[in-house]
Amino acid sequence: MIDKIKELICNYVEADAASITEDTKFIEDLNFTSYDFMCMLGDLEEEYGITVDESDILNIHTVGEAAEYIEKLAREK
Repeated sequence: MIDKIKELICNYVEADAASITEDTKFIEDLNFTSYDFMCMLGDLEEEYGITVDESDILNIHTVGEAAEYIEKLAREK
């Protein structure tokens, strides 16, 4: 899941996938905008057939947190 998220991140911002870790923060480290983040989550929803709860995303700050959340939703579907 981390690799998929890294791939998507590179579609939205100029970043080296190799330098992205689970602790990398979307806003502070990658300069993501809220629009970038929502679009990336939309891509993940489409790819994995899941629905992201907007209230949950307020607690996602790092790549690792996003991966855990998406994996959890995919398991529950």
